[in-house]
Order: sequence, then C-alpha cells, then structure tokens
Amino acid sequence: MTQNTPSYRPVLLFGCLILIISFGARSSFGLFMPEMTAARGWSRELFSLSFAIQNLVWGLAASFLGAMADRYGSRRVLALGGVLYAAGLFGMAFAESGAMLILTSGVLMGVAVGATSFGIIFATLGKIVPAQHRTMAFGVGVAAGSMGQFLFLPFSASLMSSVGWQQALVVLGLASSVIVALALGVRGDSAEAVSAQAEPETGFRVALSSAMRDRNFHLLFWGFFVCGLQVVFIALHLPAYLVDKGMSANIGATAIALVGLFNIAGSLISGWMGQRVSKKWMLTAIYVARSIVMIGFLAMPLTEASVYVFSALMGLLWLSTVAPTNALVGQIWGVRHLGMLGGVVFFGHQIGSFFGAWLGGRIFDTTGSYDMAWLMAIVFGAFAAVMHAPIDQRPRAQRMAPAV
Repeated sequence: MTQNTPSYRPVLLFGCLILIISFGARSSFGLFMPEMTAARGWSRELFSLSFAIQNLVWGLAASFLGAMADRYGSRRVLALGGVLYAAGLFGMAFAESGAMLILTSGVLMGVAVGATSFGIIFATLGKIVPAQHRTMAFGVGVAAGSMGQFLFLPFSASLMSSVGWQQALVVLGLASSVIVALALGVRGDSAEAVSAQAEPETGFRVALSSAMRDRNFHLLFWGFFVCGLQVVFIALHLPAYLVDKGMSANIGATAIALVGLFNIAGSLISGWMGQRVSKKWMLTAIYVARSIVMIGFLAMPLTEASVYVFSALMGLLWLSTVAPTNALVGQIWGVRHLGMLGGVVFFGHQIGSFFGAWLGGRIFDTTGSYDMAWLMAIVFGAFAAVMHAPIDQRPRAQRMAPAV
C-alpha cells in the first residue's frame, strides 16, 4: 500500500456493520410470508412477486448506484440507502393492498438494498485495498452479510412471536436507520486511491462499452444469474416448503439461520482461496457442488437432521461466489469503475433472483408442490458451470496488447 492510499481496515469495519444490518433484515422476509399472506388475504405468488421485483429493482439500480459511488463516493449512496431502507420496512408493515406491498417491499426496498449492499461497499474497498488482499477483503464483507443473516433470523422470529409480524417490521425499520450513521465511516474511495494503483483514466461510457464487447463479461453475467436464482429460491421458499411437509416454522427459521452461519466460514474460505487458485475454476466447482447438495437433500428422507445438514452444506457454498466474482471484475477490467461494472454483472444475479423468487411461488400455486422448482435450481447449477469454464481471466489490457 502506498503512502497516498488510505488504510482500508476502518472502512472494512464500517462496511461490515452496514452489511450485517442490510442483509440481516432482508434475509428474514421469508419468515413473514405465511403470516402476512394469511392476515392480508394475499397469495404466495403475490408475496413472491413483490420479493422478486425487489431483487430486479435492486439489480436495475445497482449499476446506477455503483456509478454514483464511483463518482461521488460510497458514503452518500449508503446514507441514502439507509433512509430508504427504513421507509421501505415501515411501508411494508402497513401495506394493505397488493399494489402497496409491491411499491414498498418491491420497489422502495429494492433501491434501498442496492444502495447498502456488497456492490457499494466493494466499490470503495476495490479502490483502497491492494490487489493481493482484495479477494480476502471481499470475502470478509460477504461473511459479514452472512453474520447478519444468522443474527437477524432468530431475532425476527422472536419479534414476530412476541409482538406480531407488523410491529416486528417496524423494529427492523428502526434498526436499519442506523446505516445512515455508519455510512460516515465509509470513505477513502477517491480518484487518488485509484491512481495509486496505476490505472489509466477512462470515462464510464468507454469502460462500459469496452466491457460489453467482451465475451467474458457476458459469461460472468449469466453465471451470476444462476447464483441469484438458487439462493433466493432457497431463502424465500425453503421455510414454506418445510411447513408444507409438516415441520414447524422454527425449523425453517433455524435452517436459514444455519445457512448464514456456515456461509461466514464459506465466504472467508472463498476469499482466502480466491487469492491462491483460479477464480473461474473455483466458481465452476461451487455451482456444481450446489446442485449435488440439492440432489442429496431431495433424495434423502426429510428429517430435522437432514434439513440442518443441507443448510450447513449449502451455507458453505451460499455467497461464496460473490468475492471471486467481484474480484474477477476488478482483475479483468480494473477497479476504477468497479462499482458500475460490478453493478452490471450483479444485475444478472438479480434477474436470476427475480425468477427464483417468482417462479418458486408460481410453480407451487400451479402444481401444489415445489418439486419442479427444485429441479429448476439443480439444472441451472450445471448451466453456471458451463458459463464460467471458458472465461479468460487475464486483464483486458493484457489481452488487447499487440503481440511482440
């Protein structure tokens, strides 16, 4: 690290605290589906659709929010996200119509999560963390999001049982407002920090156009699509799937919490490995392993123990794709426009999230079971492996340099 490059550790600390809140509160939404749909007379498809729209809006907003963070700094974007996050949860608590649910849980929360998630934090870290430590720093950030999932799920379940689902959403809204204060500690993503890494000055239009003409960018985009489809389908529909099979809601909450707990280890391992092995082959292996774990879960008799084993194994693979994917973007196309380019790739993740959330509910309402939805998630794991295998990981400037 050069003398002009700020220390990244305080920024990483504040960024991790923000990710704990942002991902923690959002990860508990699946617990609210049975009670909210029963209380409001909504279908599961409607609730799933609002969550799917949230993911799609998150993805649509990510590149624009990333470009804002690249230009004006992440701090302002994060503070705005904290305000919108609280407003979205308050609105969701008092939504009485499907349209209001979609507006609050879908649109408003989508922008809020996009402004307080990995892409914005990584836009800062990518500029101030030396390349040899970047994947590990990203892994720590992903682990923080998983810690939030582990902490907030039992917290949300306890709130729902003690004060009801509506007041639980209000409490989560108050907790999310803390992000505004924490945003003050996320600083240092200046032009000087990028210059210290010897990257050429380029406009965002040139950077985006160059990436969009690169086959590797599209392969990474559609590979990340599968990550979103799989994790959102499981996070949103696994609790309901288990209830339908005669298990208690607490088992579903514990299962998703365990996913978050084990993903802390999975994310740290992913960050560590991403600095030592080929990132594209690591991603290929992760997607294949996810499909194998799902096949094993469905093939075994469904018991409380099998649910927890599945949650632990899936947790190790859960968001372990995020650090190497973002690190690949920085490695291939540089970090000057990491917020924007990472946001575009993340849009692929969110398109997948939309289909994972919505099709899960649609398939259930149409067939009366989740069987075809599980098959969908398994098949797409193989598709992701095929997308990552051909990626050329060399920096684009190196690939475009004339041979001598």
